[in-house]
Amino acid sequence: MNRLSLTTRMSLMFMLAVTAVLTVAGVSFNHLSQHHFKMLDQEALNEKLHSTQRILGELKSTDQFGELKPELQALLGAHRNLTAVILGDDGRLLFADPGPVNVPEEFLTTTNNNFWEWQNQEQMFRGLTAQAMVTGRDKPLTVILVFDVTEHMFFFETLQRWFWIGLVISALVSVGLGWLVARSGMRPIRQVTMVAASMSAKSLKERIPLASVPKELQQMVSSFNAMLSRLDDAFVRLSNFSADIAHELRTPVSNLMIHTEVVLSRKRDIEDYEDNLYSNLDDLKRMSRMIDDMLFLAKSDNGLIPHENKPIDLLEVVEKLLEYYRLLADERGINLTVSGGGSVRGDVLMLHRAVSNLLSNALRYTPEGRTINVDIQQRNTSTFVVVENPGETIAPEHLEKLFDRFYRADPARREGSPSNAGLGLSITRSIVEAHEGKIWCTSSNRKTAFHMEFPNAGSKRA
Repeated sequence: MNRLSLTTRMSLMFMLAVTAVLTVAGVSFNHLSQHHFKMLDQEALNEKLHSTQRILGELKSTDQFGELKPELQALLGAHRNLTAVILGDDGRLLFADPGPVNVPEEFLTTTNNNFWEWQNQEQMFRGLTAQAMVTGRDKPLTVILVFDVTEHMFFFETLQRWFWIGLVISALVSVGLGWLVARSGMRPIRQVTMVAASMSAKSLKERIPLASVPKELQQMVSSFNAMLSRLDDAFVRLSNFSADIAHELRTPVSNLMIHTEVVLSRKRDIEDYEDNLYSNLDDLKRMSRMIDDMLFLAKSDNGLIPHENKPIDLLEVVEKLLEYYRLLADERGINLTVSGGGSVRGDVLMLHRAVSNLLSNALRYTPEGRTINVDIQQRNTSTFVVVENPGETIAPEHLEKLFDRFYRADPARREGSPSNAGLGLSITRSIVEAHEGKIWCTSSNRKTAFHMEFPNAGSKRA
């Protein structure tokens, strides 16, 4: 079954809300109006009753009743819809203006000044039955005052009829207005839908302007624009990454092709073939390491790299690495030092690889005879590892991009080792972030330092 559109549902809800409000208001007005008219009738009947009781109180005997008729007619005959009946203590009719009225028997015997209502076919009456004492007589007279409120009844029936007609018209109008309001309010959502439907790799730069967006939808539109920015950034990085991969793989593949073509160009000795195979093996190893690094980064980006969560003594990790790199450092007269200490929780092999990448990078750019220092400091809830080496100062605009894949601060300068593909710092950042840490680089006064921050072993979640 097809679901109603959001615009249609909002229109129907708006119609129901308007109808409910108008219904409650109309019913309340009807009840209040009827109550108001009833109270007015009761006040008028009470006023006439008190005046009639006062006049009859001056009566000495029923034989003198004829003298009071003119005064009673002036009092009771002034109201067009009022009928007044006075009965003697024996039930005899003493006064009727404008004439007798057929009142039900139960209303004739009421003696406690009760108000009553009576409907006869299409006529409706509202009356009051009371007693009036006469001087010198034990039994009182009965006074019956009756209002013909048929006009009121017709008025309210007409009012109710027009109310229901107006309610139906208002409901239809409210549906149309609700549809217009909902459609106007949904315009930003339609814009989001149109942008999303037309989205492609060439249109990721498009954004929805916030100027015409209602305040309630600005957060949604801002989130959508932010998502487009992230997609655009990811697509650009992916495109650059693909181009860099092609560029980096082209060199070893070209070397393999050239070496093979040269060897196959004529018959050669077995030693020449062996030399070519060894040369090809070096290129294949480089390609293998590059592919492994790219797979590692791809898994890291998607959170697919599991790692251990054990306490690790960083000083012990760094000292083992320094022993390994000291042979290479000694050849160039470079000193390696470590200071401080601290512990974290994580995977020792991954942290070993992260620090190794930084040390290898530092050795590559440190001048001969200088010193590379690794400092480990444990403060509050974090442990800091700083790998500092002397060398050329890196311009500030390059510092944030050093951890991008295949990025080189100086494009004209190639890495010292042919096996280096420019992925070491990217892998290091992935490892640090996998351990809930962060990494950054500072460079000034011909000194460059890479800072890593990790949660302490006691503060990191297991």
